[in-house]
Amino acid sequence: MLPADPTAPAADAEAVPISQGKVLYAEYCASCHGANLEGQPNWRSPGEDGRLPAPPHDDAGHTWHHSDRMLFEYTKLGGQAALANSGVDLDSGMPGFGSLLSDAQIRGILNFIKSFWPERAQRYQADRTEEAAQQEGRNQ
Repeated sequence: MLPADPTAPAADAEAVPISQGKVLYAEYCASCHGANLEGQPNWRSPGEDGRLPAPPHDDAGHTWHHSDRMLFEYTKLGGQAALANSGVDLDSGMPGFGSLLSDAQIRGILNFIKSFWPERAQRYQADRTEEAAQQEGRNQ
């Protein structure tokens, strides 16, 4: 089990239902990541401001390559702060939603996004989450 960290999702943590996650995604995420999780055009290339556009959250993107903890932190704290916690210095345009959404709402949004991934992506992401939790346990 992960330590009591306000930015870390517990594996068995409560989340709002996927149906509510869908509504919250439409309200808070779709303007950048697309109504159909398609992301912004040219999301792999920095824009004029030097920032990468919002990536897709379907299996065409890389969201499923990250652990639950990283996805949760990225959403709650914002990209730049979450990456800094991992030792990465990157000017991310992803804002933090921790002051707008509860932890359960964030988990609900993430569960909604995951529901669109094919089984192979879901398995890969679950494995990444388990590996990250094991690594965190070794680092304590």
